[in-house]
Order: sequence, then C-alpha cells, then structure tokens
Amino acid sequence: MKKTCSLIHKAIATSLGLGYSPLAPGTMGALGGAAVALLVFHVSAYPNAVLLALTLLFTLLGIISSNALEGSWGKDPSRIVVDEVVGMWISVLFLPHNLVVLGASFILFRFFDIRKPLYIRKMESLKGGVGVMMDDVLAGIYTNVVMQISVFILQKIL
Repeated sequence: MKKTCSLIHKAIATSLGLGYSPLAPGTMGALGGAAVALLVFHVSAYPNAVLLALTLLFTLLGIISSNALEGSWGKDPSRIVVDEVVGMWISVLFLPHNLVVLGASFILFRFFDIRKPLYIRKMESLKGGVGVMMDDVLAGIYTNVVMQISVFILQKIL
C-alpha cells in the first residue's frame, strides 16, 4: 500500500512524468498545464468552472504529494511540476479562450515563475508543500492580473 501511495504522489507531483524531463521540467509542466487548459476550452461548456475546480483540487493534491515526497526528494525539487501546471491554469482563468492569450499567458507566467519578483520568492519560504505550490500560485495570479488588464486595454483600442 505504501508503495502504491508513493507512486500516486509521484504521478501527481511530476504531472504524469513531465517533471522527469531532462530539459526545463518547469517549462514542461507549464506546457502540460497549457495543453490541459486548451483541451478544457474546447470540450467543456463551462471551461472556467472546470479550470477553477481543477486548480483547487490539484493545489490541494500538490501540497499533499509534495509533503509526502519531501523526505525522499528534498525541498521543492525540479521534478515537482504540479505547481507549474496549477500556476498556468490560474494564469488563464476568466480570460478569452484563444491561442494568443494562452501563449502570452504562458510566456508571462514563465517570466514570473523564473524571475520571482514581487514577493513570489518569499512564498518559497513557506513550509513543505505549501511553499512548493504558493510561489507558482502567486505567479499565476500576477500573470492573470496583467493579462486581464492587457485584454481590457486591447479590447478598448481595437
């Protein structure tokens, strides 16, 4: 049973293996999140509700799985990318559902996630899985705010 739980935690934390990418696992996690968002945009009648539910669920599961793996993997290893997936979903919530917005959100989210300005880095000092998840949650929130403002301005201009 313990081995099964560990396997489940690894699947969640690595977002079904994306975190094992030898090149830029965080970017791969964010791309995975963007791909799921794109799928949700195309198949759901209520994409924002679905993405919000997924965000809440996987934030909780990410905290639990990160906590469970911290003893063997250490604090916030690069192979844990569920935080990037969740951050990407937050980035596109309640925005127009198109590839331009998705692409711009992806680039902006990666900027905030990598550079960690405006208290994002401070979130990493939170304990355990909460610290793993919250820096990307905040990066996603910042991305969403910037994108909401950008879309609003562009709709007024165009």
